[in-house]
Amino acid sequence: MNKIMLIGNLGRDPEMSYLQDGTAITKFSLAVSRPTRNSSGERERETDWFNIVAWRQLAETCSQYLHKGSKVFIEGRLVQRKYTDKTGAERLAVEVSVTDMEMLTPKNQQPGAAPASVGGGNFDDDLGDLGDHPF
Repeated sequence: MNKIMLIGNLGRDPEMSYLQDGTAITKFSLAVSRPTRNSSGERERETDWFNIVAWRQLAETCSQYLHKGSKVFIEGRLVQRKYTDKTGAERLAVEVSVTDMEMLTPKNQQPGAAPASVGGGNFDDDLGDLGDHPF
C-alpha cells in the first residue's frame, strides 16, 4: 500500500497548467512542521517540505481556493519520477499525488475575509505553529 497523509501550510501559491490533452494539473509545495528536541533537550520545530501534485477537478479546486500559507490536509500517494536536468544528469523527483484534499484554514481567515472573532478554540493546538516559516 502506498498512502501518505499530511497536514501543513502551502509554501507558495498553487501553479495550474494543462497537459496537451486538456487535463488540469496543479503543483505547490507543502511545509509540514513537527516538534523535536535539540541536543540540549530544548524544544524546537523542524519543517519537512513536500512537492504536491493535484490532477483534474481537484487541481482546479486547489488552484481556485488555496494560496500561500493556507493550511490543508492532503491525502495521496508517493510518486517517484526520473528526469534529466539541464546539465544532462539523471535525477529522481519524489512527489505526492493528491487523492483527497481538505481546506483547514477557516473561511474568516482567508484573504479578504473579515478578522476572526475572539473566543473560538483552535482545533489544532497540538500541532503548534510554524514559527519562522519562509512564507
